[in-house]
Amino acid sequence: HYSALAIEGADNRLTGPSENRIHCVCVCVCVADVHTEAVQAALAKHKERGKMAVPMPSKRRSLVVQTSMDAYTPPDTSSGSDGEGSMQGEGTPTSSQGSINMENWISRAIHGSTSSSTTSSSSTQSGGSGAAGRLADVMGQTHLGKSVTRLAVPLPDQMDRVSHVVRRRLSVYTDLRVFTPTGVPVGGRVSAKIQQLVNTLKRPKRPPLREFFVDDFEELLEVQQPDPNQPKAEGAQMLAMRGEQLGVVTNWPPSLEAALQRWGTISPKAPCLTTMDTNGKPLYILTYGKLWTRSIKVAYNILHKLGTKQEPMVRPGDRVALVFPNNDPAAFMAAFYGCLLAEVVPVPIEVPLTRKDAGSQQIGFLLGSCGVTVALTSDACHKGLPKSPTGEIPQFKGWPKLLWFVTESKHLSKPPRDWFPHIKDANNDTAYIEYKTCKDGSVLGVTVMRIALLTHCQALTQSCGYTEAETIVNVLDFKKDVGLWHGILTSVMNMMHIISIPYSLMKVNPLSWIQKVCQYKAKVACVKSRDMHWALVAHRDQRDINLSSLRMLVVADGSNPWSISSCDAFLNVFQSKGLKPEVICPCASSPEALTVAIRRPTEDSNQPPGRGVLSMQGLSHGVIRVDSEEKLSVLTLQDVGTVMPGSLMCVVKPDGVPQLCKTDEIGELCVCSIATGTSYYGLSGMTKNTFEVIVGAPISEYPFTRTGLLGFVGPGGLCFIAGKMDGLMVVAGRRHNADDIVATALAVEPMKFVYRGRIAVFSITVLHDERIVVVAEQRPDSTEEDSFQWMSRVLQAIDGIHQVGVYCLALVPSNTLPKTPLGGIHLSETKQLFLEGSLHPCNVLMCPHTCVTNLPKPRQKQPEIGPASVMVGNLVSGKRIAQASGRDLGQMEDNDQARKVCVWLPEGLFLFLSEVLQWRAQTTPDHVLYTLLNSRVTHSLTCVQLHKRAEKIATMLAERGHLQDGEHVALVYPPGIDLIAAFYGCLYAGCVPITVRPPHPQNIATTLPTVKMIVEVSRSACVMTTAVICKLLRSKEASAAVDVRTWPPVLDTDDLPKKKPPLLYKPSNPDTLAYLDFSVSTTGMLAGVKMSHTATSAFCRSIKLQCELYPSREVAICLDPYCGLGFVLWCLCSVYSGHQSILIPPSELEVNPALWLLAVSQYKVRDTFCSYSVMELCTKGLGLQTESLKSRGLDLSRVRTCVVVAEERPRIALTQSFSKLFKDLGLHPRAVSTSFGCRVNLAICLQGTSGPDPTTVYVDMRALRHDRVRLVERGSPHSLPLMESGKILPGVRIIIANPETKGPLGDSHLGEIWVCSGHNASGYFTVYGDEALQSDHFNSRLSFGDTQTIWARTGYLGFLRRTELTDASGERHDALYVVGALDEAMELRGMRYHPIDIETSVIRTHKSITECAVFTWTNLLVVVVELDGSEQEALDLVPLVTNVVLEEHYLIVGVVVVVDIGVIPINSRGEKQRMHLRDGFLADQLDPIYVAYNM
Repeated sequence: HYSALAIEGADNRLTGPSENRIHCVCVCVCVADVHTEAVQAALAKHKERGKMAVPMPSKRRSLVVQTSMDAYTPPDTSSGSDGEGSMQGEGTPTSSQGSINMENWISRAIHGSTSSSTTSSSSTQSGGSGAAGRLADVMGQTHLGKSVTRLAVPLPDQMDRVSHVVRRRLSVYTDLRVFTPTGVPVGGRVSAKIQQLVNTLKRPKRPPLREFFVDDFEELLEVQQPDPNQPKAEGAQMLAMRGEQLGVVTNWPPSLEAALQRWGTISPKAPCLTTMDTNGKPLYILTYGKLWTRSIKVAYNILHKLGTKQEPMVRPGDRVALVFPNNDPAAFMAAFYGCLLAEVVPVPIEVPLTRKDAGSQQIGFLLGSCGVTVALTSDACHKGLPKSPTGEIPQFKGWPKLLWFVTESKHLSKPPRDWFPHIKDANNDTAYIEYKTCKDGSVLGVTVMRIALLTHCQALTQSCGYTEAETIVNVLDFKKDVGLWHGILTSVMNMMHIISIPYSLMKVNPLSWIQKVCQYKAKVACVKSRDMHWALVAHRDQRDINLSSLRMLVVADGSNPWSISSCDAFLNVFQSKGLKPEVICPCASSPEALTVAIRRPTEDSNQPPGRGVLSMQGLSHGVIRVDSEEKLSVLTLQDVGTVMPGSLMCVVKPDGVPQLCKTDEIGELCVCSIATGTSYYGLSGMTKNTFEVIVGAPISEYPFTRTGLLGFVGPGGLCFIAGKMDGLMVVAGRRHNADDIVATALAVEPMKFVYRGRIAVFSITVLHDERIVVVAEQRPDSTEEDSFQWMSRVLQAIDGIHQVGVYCLALVPSNTLPKTPLGGIHLSETKQLFLEGSLHPCNVLMCPHTCVTNLPKPRQKQPEIGPASVMVGNLVSGKRIAQASGRDLGQMEDNDQARKVCVWLPEGLFLFLSEVLQWRAQTTPDHVLYTLLNSRVTHSLTCVQLHKRAEKIATMLAERGHLQDGEHVALVYPPGIDLIAAFYGCLYAGCVPITVRPPHPQNIATTLPTVKMIVEVSRSACVMTTAVICKLLRSKEASAAVDVRTWPPVLDTDDLPKKKPPLLYKPSNPDTLAYLDFSVSTTGMLAGVKMSHTATSAFCRSIKLQCELYPSREVAICLDPYCGLGFVLWCLCSVYSGHQSILIPPSELEVNPALWLLAVSQYKVRDTFCSYSVMELCTKGLGLQTESLKSRGLDLSRVRTCVVVAEERPRIALTQSFSKLFKDLGLHPRAVSTSFGCRVNLAICLQGTSGPDPTTVYVDMRALRHDRVRLVERGSPHSLPLMESGKILPGVRIIIANPETKGPLGDSHLGEIWVCSGHNASGYFTVYGDEALQSDHFNSRLSFGDTQTIWARTGYLGFLRRTELTDASGERHDALYVVGALDEAMELRGMRYHPIDIETSVIRTHKSITECAVFTWTNLLVVVVELDGSEQEALDLVPLVTNVVLEEHYLIVGVVVVVDIGVIPINSRGEKQRMHLRDGFLADQLDPIYVAYNM
């Protein structure tokens, strides 16, 4: 069964009504195609090895329907004049057929035979929950002790993203599934698919190439060592092949113009060219007489009628563009010869159809560089060009300004009687320029001299045996290449008659050229292999066909490795119609070398043409090995005849200095002949490398020209072509040809899924090697499963036959790939679209796991050096021990200056904050401590008001709550003053407060369970809150989310008793609990820490010293007051230091983003604190409003410190863009800094007022993965900027320790940050009393060195670096750089990765990616990206994300998930909750747009 002739050259798509008849005829063509057999065998082999289960991507239904709908628009056929540009891949359904298909297709799509994210695909049914269960075991959370409750319940933290963030979809995680004890959802298709992927990836791969080796820091890419068993060339050095002598025939004309003059005057009636209309009727016959007179007329008009007499626009030697459609060869011919007669250089180009045709811009650059100012065109073409409203032809993008000149006779003036063109003998002037498109899409102009033009015509005449008045049928494009040389030039030299078949006719009737051969008894036909293919497909045993007149069938792309199957099949069918086997003459040509070789028509039919059956394996190593037994991976080549007459040919190695190949080596063919191009116009460097090649030991005194063709010279001087230099892809040191891979892909059930000829293969460079990408146009009627099946089979076939992996296979909707003017695929444009993410595929399969074998070696951890050998005094391994401390809290600042400035707080007097408040209420009762701003009103609170309110709350707790000393009270309040009063009320009553964020009224189901959990875990004896929240806790929605009956008593503080308590509680021991601080970490753990009275006072004092806080100062705070430093600043510091705090709840910024900055400006605040979410909101929300804010009088010039309160690595990009944006409003860039705190110590660093500015260093990201710090210059590759996290607070000591061995580390070494300070928390508040974890986190000692000090482990990696700057005390300043949390870090391939680094790379790759989060699952890296754009762009992101992570992080992405904006949960501190995201993904709760499983 003739299923796939892989013929189609790159530029050929043919279609028409005949499409409907195609399938039934295929059977009559019974030649077994070499390629198809090989592919079938390769696939069968894969089957034996066991089926590879490739998880099918999940697609949202809307995406499935959409892409296919778009795809269903029938490919357009209206390009170009007469539509010559639209040879469709295989067939446009006629409209009636289209509509029928459409309906049943839509019904099929809607009733779900397509797989989508809602209907599970068949390949995943098998997995089921068992897989998820197994995965869950793998993922046992080893580091979680009992004391930290792992939340399977999503936490409300993620709901408080400010503004744009809060409106994110809140329902994502509502559908909670069953969780295993480790907190992993059970069941769910996603986990089954991942299991499938993991199993597939465990399959043994091809042996990896020798990998990178890791030297001390640098992973060097090792040059891949050649395999010792690979085939090597063993032949002798080849000799140059000389063609036969170019015969000197007496009546050959001295130039082509002379030939035209001769025939135009001797035989003016002889036919020169017959053109056809779309019905196949002769439209027009151009005689030699008419051609001669018209050419003279054109020549005269070009030279004398453009510009003025004194200043003609065109002079001899100038270049002019020829823009003629493919159906008007007569007008083109007259214009071309007119240029030759006028000694003007014609540059034939394609008709630009729209202003942004693929590649048209490049053509414009060529015209510009050739200095073209005039374009000759025909009337019809001129009318068809796009026009502006005023009727002018617009300037095309990238084109020079052109004068369009119509060459039809009726528009031209007659030359005067005495004017006559000067006809010279052929010389070294340029005759014409032929354009050529390079691999990268740039267009070059090849200049051909007049002598080369003539010699080439003579060589063709001799080798083809042309004689006067022969008839030739030409199907090729007459503007360039073989069509131009035979159909326009050589024909005139020999007074031959050309029958020109336009594309538009071939589209309607693919048999037209055969019919014309019969009708005109033509001796010669010039075709491409696809014309033979379509004639075969359309052939219906027509009786009247007789091809016995043909003596030569020139196959223009006969050098293409897969034209052989067309030639064989064509001969097989038409031999019975008089076609002689020796008539088929493949030829090889290139724009640079013109005709390189052509098979001569022999009289002797006994001499069979040359065949080569070569091993693909050998070819990939550049070696010729004849392969007979292994049917699987062979390439069968046909010869393209012998070297041209008068020419010398050699084969040189494709890379490096030109050296001759051995006889059994494949190389680039080079030709030394008069009949070649001479230069690339205007590019001397490239010209030297291509047209002036001196080969090794000079074998000729003249230079050679590179042909761009790869091949060899076989026995008997026959040339074989194995591919083009442009299509060469070098993968892992082996060479593959794009055309061969196209042929293999097309041989996999080609007709069903993709349009033949609509397939592009190219390579892209990722991680120091080329990777193969295959893009094909999918038929609109194939289902998701079909396409996916086809894709998997293509991968297997290419792997089996070429032994190379395909990196990415993408299917796009039909008719969406950029086209060349003749309707082929524009390769470089397609590659460009792919790389910039605007190809919009409808299916993508990436196989980085199979292809990428040159990753750095996984790291093996080195055993640590013993303590004795490294520790000498204060040095570790020759470096200063990395330790630092803030100022000493003992140095009291009670100097005279301080006394005058403020009410001096007798530090030694009060151990408890409650006492400080009472003292302030007595000494400065009306001093305002707090001002709360919201969009509606401003509340202020003085010392005495706060004191009185706290007293009433204490009474309420005693009377209504009946609470004992030390009982715990949950405070569930919105950010505000009630919260502060309730806190001090608890202290007055001797209770321990816990601040809890209230549930979100719009999203009770997901936020209330966390409130409940904190209340339970903290063992709160009662809950205090406002009347509104009271009501909410008892609402119907609340009882649906949690069991409301189990709440402890809930007290409403809006209704307070009137009397004050008899006695305020005074704690007996300062080490008792002051309050509990509960927070949810980014890894989804709820941890409460205990803060004693001592620690609380020390904390407040430390901040007071660092920020120089006095009663006369104002501080603006825009933070959430529920945990960490945010809570301390909001509730405690003002009472301790007496300054006024201006409180701005972050939620208010959703309504009015400028509220915070306006407050800072209005209150002339010098110090302000915010969170990253707030900063991001201002940057995004006020970006365009700086001018209007300035006019409203917003002035930030007084701000000394603007501190971002955070528990993560400083986000430099955000702080810098914030500084830049508000610089115009007076914000000093030095003012912006960050702080750092964690669970064991809520604030370790804080920039404060004095001291050096925060410094930034650049570290090598690759060294960081190995837990090393290597400082590099800004802007160096792989550099990562890290900003110091603020200045170490007074009373805080820091050391950097090795997290595994607990030994101290040296300066600038990466390790865990350990902290020792009076305000460390005193431990986790646990329900179970599990001491092990607590003692480790809060009471650690170094394994050597200072083993006495008790440290708390922060769980964060970072390093200390002594800078050149000096502190206020005159000491050198030690800067602390935080790199990231240990429990967030991912261990992959033995290296430590911080999610944020990968996420930053991913966000940079495409403008539509707004946010990204990564996590690992069973050693697979999962990347989730939020798409801000149409769903069509979702699949564009998959290759881009995979590429960037490979390039920058040396990691292979396992799964890419594309989701809507707002799906990645973010907590109130603006941190991503990656673990929730992971749980949601595995429980199928994300509703992703697309999930790609990379193979």
